[in-house]
Amino acid sequence: MTNADWANKDFYKVLGIAKDASAADIKKAYRKLARANHPDAKPGDKVAEERFKVIAEAYDVVGDPEKRKQYDEMRSMVGARFPGFGGRTTTGTGQPFDINDFLGGQGGGGGAGFGDPFGGMFGGGRARQAQARRGADVETEATISFSDAIEGVTISLRLSTDAPCPDCSGTGARSGTMPKVCPQCEGVGMVAASMGGAFTMNETCPVCRGRGLVVEDSCPTCRGSGRGMSNRTIQARIPAGVKNGQQIRLRSKGASGERGGPAGDLYVNVHVSAHPVFGRKGDNLTVDVPVTFDEAALGADIKVPTLTGPPVTVKIPAGTPNGRTFRVRGHGVVRKDGHKADLLVTVGVQVPATLNDHAREAVKAYREATSDSDIRANLFNGGGS
Repeated sequence: MTNADWANKDFYKVLGIAKDASAADIKKAYRKLARANHPDAKPGDKVAEERFKVIAEAYDVVGDPEKRKQYDEMRSMVGARFPGFGGRTTTGTGQPFDINDFLGGQGGGGGAGFGDPFGGMFGGGRARQAQARRGADVETEATISFSDAIEGVTISLRLSTDAPCPDCSGTGARSGTMPKVCPQCEGVGMVAASMGGAFTMNETCPVCRGRGLVVEDSCPTCRGSGRGMSNRTIQARIPAGVKNGQQIRLRSKGASGERGGPAGDLYVNVHVSAHPVFGRKGDNLTVDVPVTFDEAALGADIKVPTLTGPPVTVKIPAGTPNGRTFRVRGHGVVRKDGHKADLLVTVGVQVPATLNDHAREAVKAYREATSDSDIRANLFNGGGS
């Protein structure tokens, strides 16, 4: 890519972020756009494929702190001298001005160019060594049970990721042959190009397209690219206490790097299945337990289930109202400090749908015994005031 290419492109706009966006926001925006435009998600869609390349190019610059700093400085310097740059515009004299002319310089002393103010980014006129490239980050989905989410579990994940072509081992050459060092860039992948005067820049070698190698007899599987799709199964540890919708990061489990670069990371979006008995509130587990009228009115000791152990006994005081919640300590989710949260037990007073004769007479006797008490009196006297 030439200096003019960098200056003419607004990578922040490509990613839909502000210039002062944080590294986390940049990565989040990139991952969202890359996922939506990835060739795997839209096979055969050439527009999406080109869009994906543009997004990757933008993230390669602003996603790297050092490149981002130099990119911002370049655009700031050019914009300060020629506001509204980004292609052809006009100078103060009304003459057409092209940013390529500015970056290329106008000859020696007194020219319009800056020489090579961005040598750190473009190589300072010297061929830049081909660098190792980190593999892409990969996202996948996993659904686990409620119990596994609370206790933690190791699961198998089947992944399809970008990797060196298995048939040519990443060389891009047909089996039995080897690629040769590019005669144009001598294996660097970049060539120095003069833009006039003393100003030079590095740009991708047009012969090998940045690989540093040329293939005379291409691998029929990857068509000379050296890259392909790899299907593999990995073991992923889901930690205890993971929540529904939480994302787990597994370092170096993503796509393989290029030229000896490190692998990317794997992000697992975890979905937790509902439990027929238990729920969750923060780090506490919840359970609804039915109680009879006499248990609520007279008090009782009731058995309550726990998720991972034997039942516990909960004491229900006399006069317990419907919907009251009791706390059973130490039977919830394991917190980060290693201690367990609690189990929240909410009682629901059950009214029998049918009564036998004996029970009906007992209820009538209860009604007569409490007939002098009107529980709805406060509704008609202003709440007792």
